[in-house]
Amino acid sequence: MKTILVLGAGLSSSSMIRYLLENASVEDWQVRIVDRDLDLVNRKINGSSFGTALAFNALNADERRPEIEKADLVISMLPARFHIGVAEDCIALKTNLITPSYISPEMRALDEKAKEAGIVIMNEIGVDPGIDHMSAMKIIHEIQEKGGKVTSFKSYTGGLIAPESDNNPWNYKFTWNPRNVVLAGQGGAATFLRNGMYKYIPYNRLFGRLDYLSVDGYGDFVGYPNRDSLSYRETYQLEGIETIFRGTLRRPGYCEAWDVFIELGMTDDTYSMVKTEKLTPRTFVNSFLPYHKDRSVEDKFKDFLRPERMDSFERFEWLGLFKNEPLIGLENASPAQVLQKILVDKLSLDEGDKDMIVMVHEFEYVLNGETSKISSHMVNIGEDRTYTSMSNTVGLPAAICAKMILNGTLASKGVTLPVQKEVYTPILKELEEHDIRFIEKELVIS
Repeated sequence: MKTILVLGAGLSSSSMIRYLLENASVEDWQVRIVDRDLDLVNRKINGSSFGTALAFNALNADERRPEIEKADLVISMLPARFHIGVAEDCIALKTNLITPSYISPEMRALDEKAKEAGIVIMNEIGVDPGIDHMSAMKIIHEIQEKGGKVTSFKSYTGGLIAPESDNNPWNYKFTWNPRNVVLAGQGGAATFLRNGMYKYIPYNRLFGRLDYLSVDGYGDFVGYPNRDSLSYRETYQLEGIETIFRGTLRRPGYCEAWDVFIELGMTDDTYSMVKTEKLTPRTFVNSFLPYHKDRSVEDKFKDFLRPERMDSFERFEWLGLFKNEPLIGLENASPAQVLQKILVDKLSLDEGDKDMIVMVHEFEYVLNGETSKISSHMVNIGEDRTYTSMSNTVGLPAAICAKMILNGTLASKGVTLPVQKEVYTPILKELEEHDIRFIEKELVIS
């Protein structure tokens, strides 16, 4: 019997845990799941005899190492900053490791040690990063194998609300960590290549420079640029490419409205406001508007919007920004934390809601003097608030990869990500059984 140790039983782990337990009898697995919330783990195990619930501090090396020593494979669903300690333990104990997070420089530096230990540390095996890599590399390799050269690659992913649950003027609800949504785009300029030219968009302009695209059957979207697109030249072996761009998808109107929060300073996380425990949404908004003894908060806010953005006012009013109800539980909070509290109260998934992941790739390539274009898109609708599309698309690739490692069909060693054909081909094929599939179209444009 092989033992799998799962660190973290949060929302993104739900579908992965279900897959591991459903396949445990056939694959001869025992799945040990760790979280500080033992009741949460027991709910996810749901009575399976192949699951064991554990409650200890997975961030404490003394507590986790004995469990890693018992395991044949560890799957870390902890926040990304904690993966390094887990990886170092796995190298010392010669235990394979999977994380869905980006490979950090510190993780990359462990490559030789992992190879010497004879283990694989598979990273970036979720949705974005993960499914984006695998689906993109499939097409890139197909183009290269027939002699073509990729000249342009644009990729967009969005965690959104499913059309049947879209019932608010933002056309959005939180499907993952709200803090990451509030802070999206901060920390440096977005960098990418367009037609051979390096482009830089600072945070204060990020949500004003948008791409517009449509997906058959699902309508219109806008994409704003991710912070780093340039590193994907190396990831996808596309050195010399003229255009490379990665972005995040939202529905039209969202970004223009979000830009108002940025301009006002409400997404700032660098300082604490005074007496935030006494704030209401109305006094919070008023904190960022000019003083005027005769004008209401609404009128001053409209002045800030200016006529060209006045159609966004409904979105802010719907959020309850002008209400005088107290914001409970906020002390020494930053503007970003106060804004997050307001948004979570209005934009969380309701009972019966379903989320949606949308991913779009656009390629241009030259073959025999002709330029062709391939578009590829995936739309996946979640099942419910537990087995969301976000949980399915993050957790299932990791679970399938776990199966491949444990049954010996994945031979890679060291610190890696799923860009090799022998890795992505079986994973993409099995994902189709879970309604995670790509639709591709190709046309010659010159």
